[in-house]
Amino acid sequence: MPETTAVHEQTVDGFGTVRVVPVDPAADIDLIHSWVVEDRARFWGMREAGRERVLEIYEYLDSLTTHHAYLLHRDGVPVALFQTYEPEADPVGEYYEVRPGDFGIHLMIGPVSGTAERGFTATLIAVFLAYVMKEPGRLRIVVEPDARNAKAVARLVRVGFRLGEQVDLPEKRAQLAFLTREEYERGVLGRVSGGAAA
Repeated sequence: MPETTAVHEQTVDGFGTVRVVPVDPAADIDLIHSWVVEDRARFWGMREAGRERVLEIYEYLDSLTTHHAYLLHRDGVPVALFQTYEPEADPVGEYYEVRPGDFGIHLMIGPVSGTAERGFTATLIAVFLAYVMKEPGRLRIVVEPDARNAKAVARLVRVGFRLGEQVDLPEKRAQLAFLTREEYERGVLGRVSGGAAA
């Protein structure tokens, strides 16, 4: 993918260069479909979806101004899928009290070849949060993983999110969790070094 398509780029010492690249549904469909149908992605909710259905979903997301999808590339290799949304324009906004400045994210790490790398996911989350928090109006990050996904919930807590209540969304029981800008600046900001460029 051309370098100019990145919306954020950050080099992390000892990790490499991470680029945040908007999803191009037509160009990225084969990669995304191969990820979302794996058993490890069961909490993403698309395991039974065919290629055309996944393409339709991401073309729809691409048409919205309130929801966006991104691939994270590490040294040129796609390693994660992130999505953002404005909670007041998303079904989750009907299940908790949305505050001004709330901003939602979803995360799915792609298949990892070889041995698991310590700090891999936390570094990707930190880089993506650095991109998200460049917009000063975003005061609190909201996530709502499947409550059964204990690994994801524990990872969010380690990064600095505070758990909220569990809510029953149409497709899952979700664990709400929140990270305020103040908490972010005290914690995550200092964990990942390196320059960033939009």
